[in-house]
Amino acid sequence: MGFCLVNNVAVAARHMQAEHGVGRIAIVDFDVHHGNGTQDIFEHDDSVLYASLHQAGIYPGTGAPGEGGATTVNVPLRAGAGDGEWLHALERYVEPAVARFAPELVLVSAGFDAHEDEDLYLVDMHITDDGFRELARRCAALAPHVAAVLEGGYNLETLPRLVAAALDGFSTES
Repeated sequence: MGFCLVNNVAVAARHMQAEHGVGRIAIVDFDVHHGNGTQDIFEHDDSVLYASLHQAGIYPGTGAPGEGGATTVNVPLRAGAGDGEWLHALERYVEPAVARFAPELVLVSAGFDAHEDEDLYLVDMHITDDGFRELARRCAALAPHVAAVLEGGYNLETLPRLVAAALDGFSTES
């Protein structure tokens, strides 16, 4: 049902566990669409926390609060949400869940399709460049190690700039 044939963040998580002995991994997904595939892969695995910030009520129609296993945190956001709502949701729901989980590694599914200049069917989100920079900065502060995988983002005019903003956020000291 998802947009990818290979779930890169899931492959990365399993690789880090199998080949590098990483025990606990948190996956933080900020993308306009819910990562139903990632949720399905890890919903019965207590070694991986999956937290998703996404727009409510759009494809794939999953990602309601309480959906998934004990280590799943879904935070659907109303249409029209911008930086303030996304950052508040991260602070209120994701940061405390990740802190309680105490991962060795955070993997970020970094989707840029919630940007204010994105033009996707039924998508109505308004994150700015600075909003993505701050989301990345806060994700980088969640664990001793962080890595990111590019997910959504379909506006080829803004995508390079948004990736650069996120990289800036990931490299900023907390």
